[in-house]
Amino acid sequence: MAQRPPDPSAERYDPRADRDPPRVKEAAPGVSRDEPIGLRERLSLNRMGTFDWDLDSGSMELDAGAMEVFDLRPGECDGAPMSLVSRVPPEEGMRLDAALSQALQDGSSSYGAYFRVLCRDGTRRWTHSQGRILHDARGVAYRVIGIVREATSELADSALLRSLQQERQRQTVMVQQTTAALARALSVRDVTRVLTGAGGARRFGADALVLGLVASGRFEVIATTGLGGEVPEDMMTARLDDSLPLSEAARTRRPSFLSTRGELIARYPRLRPYTDALPTGSAAFLPLIAQDTVLGALGLLNHEPAVQSPEARNLALALAGVVAQSLQRATLFDQEREFATGLQAAMLPRRLPAVRGGEVTVRYHPASVGRDVGGDWYDVIALPQGRVGLVVGDVQGHDTHAAAVMGQLRIALRAYASEGHAPETVLVRASRFLAELETERFATCTYVQADLESGALHLARAGHLGPLICNSSRHIDWPEIAGGLPLGLATGFGHDHFPETQLFLEPGSTLLLCTDGLVEQPGRDITAGMAELSGLVRSGPADLDALADRLSDHLWARPGSDDDMALLLLHRSAIPGEAATPRMRLHVHQADPAGTAEVRSAVRRTLDQWRAGAVTHDVEVAASELIANALTHTESGALVSVELLPGAPPRIRLEVEDRSSQWPRRRRPGETATSGRGLLLVEALSDRWGAEPRGSGKALWCEFTVPAGPDGSGT
Repeated sequence: MAQRPPDPSAERYDPRADRDPPRVKEAAPGVSRDEPIGLRERLSLNRMGTFDWDLDSGSMELDAGAMEVFDLRPGECDGAPMSLVSRVPPEEGMRLDAALSQALQDGSSSYGAYFRVLCRDGTRRWTHSQGRILHDARGVAYRVIGIVREATSELADSALLRSLQQERQRQTVMVQQTTAALARALSVRDVTRVLTGAGGARRFGADALVLGLVASGRFEVIATTGLGGEVPEDMMTARLDDSLPLSEAARTRRPSFLSTRGELIARYPRLRPYTDALPTGSAAFLPLIAQDTVLGALGLLNHEPAVQSPEARNLALALAGVVAQSLQRATLFDQEREFATGLQAAMLPRRLPAVRGGEVTVRYHPASVGRDVGGDWYDVIALPQGRVGLVVGDVQGHDTHAAAVMGQLRIALRAYASEGHAPETVLVRASRFLAELETERFATCTYVQADLESGALHLARAGHLGPLICNSSRHIDWPEIAGGLPLGLATGFGHDHFPETQLFLEPGSTLLLCTDGLVEQPGRDITAGMAELSGLVRSGPADLDALADRLSDHLWARPGSDDDMALLLLHRSAIPGEAATPRMRLHVHQADPAGTAEVRSAVRRTLDQWRAGAVTHDVEVAASELIANALTHTESGALVSVELLPGAPPRIRLEVEDRSSQWPRRRRPGETATSGRGLLLVEALSDRWGAEPRGSGKALWCEFTVPAGPDGSGT
């Protein structure tokens, strides 16, 4: 039963009687309660003393308090400053002398310095000396009156203050570094890379880190760093219960802080078999909560045992909040990106048709940064008469609208190509189709019609990167391909003309088409990327799939790739038992005034690759004369072929084919004639020349012997 409180009105009631008796403080040693305390005792009680130093005589008088500060007994100080050497080490004496000498030199009226005293028991303690310097009428110092006191507690408080300031600065840096690193993380994969990468755990003041997410009612570990080994499979996923610290933190929404590994094992016995993999020190397990939704949990472990202070716990919870916000943002990003990339993937071909006489492989990668997808696409189209159509293109923009336009354009272009139209006609119709869509987007594209039985390639290009050809000898060529404006723009400007170029893909050679995402990086010239691509193809594996993987892994899959990429490789099979003859074929249009110059440039590059040496110029001049002859005296274009014929020595064979049955005539022009010297020049430059019928037309040919020696052997 509760007692009644005392009646305040009762006689002699004292309310202080119900209070706890006051604590009795211990009296100062050697001082009675009522005894008056003099100045000397007051100083001594505060571990202080005084000294009087006569600079003229050199004598120093210490009172009892000063003797106690220096840990000296009566008789151990004879009045000379040198008698303090037993208590003031030489390096500390130098500190005092320097402070006093500087004050005397400056004419100061006081000085002060911290130094350490070597006590009788061998320990050292901090002491402070402060003195008043007396000067005579001439300004000469003659006496120092001062105080010495113990300063260990004072400096300890100062060190603690500095330690607290340093700790606050460290915590501020941790928060700033973690926030800055996670601010650049867009996907969940980016977040885990920040947490487990170099210095990831140290940003949280930990030696090891474990991150897990809640998914479908279970807890799944997705990232670890700093542990003594791999996380066992049975620990990677768990139920949301209290058998493991992370799953318990996620289930209860409460953090837990443990001081040692032993305490951790005692609380979660399921971890006992994995003791060696866990750090021996403290641990913190923090729920990751964003907008009242539990996303997962974060574990921070240390090698040193420690009891986390309230400040350390608050810091850990704040950092967990930053991680939770980043994970929530990253999860939404991944969901949006999965939807966008799924939409784009559904618009690309699901399977490729079989290619007779060769093989084809493709690679496509969406951008690795940003939530939007691009409009890159590829297509392989089976055509009549065993031919195959190859398409690589890129719709302007990086968003779902670009992907939607890409899907419509791909279907339209595929339909036009399937009808068997020439490459120029296919791109003209595709450009008009895109111009009629309700969009302001344009598209670049390269379309190739390939006949692997003969090796003929017919190409048309609309503002897109041209093809790369690697022959069986690993010679790389970027042939010059005439092109038009991008699709859509070409029609809008009334220039929907896409000149067709004819090339030859010899047996054992590979044709490469790609979008600029493979060779172009921000801040770097595209020619550097093209050169790097050439080197990788030249030294790459012979297997087509392995080559495609190498190119996409080395060129595109860089951290932060901000453009999507489409890659298409076509390989023409080598003919068994037959050595492939290096060959180049180009088509010159009747109405193309720049065609001859382009052919000469292509011939020059090809002969340089074949190391033709001194005959390169002769072949180039002969090609110009034969092309001019065909364009002048016929109504068709010219098909130019250059072959490297084997033998000892090897020979260069040049052919120019046209559709005219009219046989060439060698004329004898006069001195003032402006024409008629073409065949004479060919005859003079070449070793052999002649003409052959070719179906509905003819072919003029000539051969050149490749000289041996440093200039090149042509092989």
